[in-house]
Amino acid sequence: MIVEVVGGADERPEVRVVDVDDLTRLHLALGAVTDGEADRVLREAGLGRVQDAETGILDVAALRSAAAAQASTEDWDRRWDGMLEYAGSKGWLVDDGAGLQVHVESAAGA
Repeated sequence: MIVEVVGGADERPEVRVVDVDDLTRLHLALGAVTDGEADRVLREAGLGRVQDAETGILDVAALRSAAAAQASTEDWDRRWDGMLEYAGSKGWLVDDGAGLQVHVESAAGA
């Protein structure tokens, strides 16, 4: 799963949750936006925040809601739970489990 922050209509950044059926990976992909713009649009969408240039924190409940609405596999809920269990074992759950720490990647190749 990928949470993308990209330039949208009228050069206003927008956030999208894509590849929701692939629960073997999760990262935050930033297009041609600044960290500040990405942080703002993530917070406005209720999906999380940018912690620094390499790390984002995603809201677990909001991400699940956004992703589940697009999921197309019958066992998605079970695999989501497995992904969270794995993340917890790696210490990636933060804010008492309400947040999920993810790696930030540049989708713009910058």
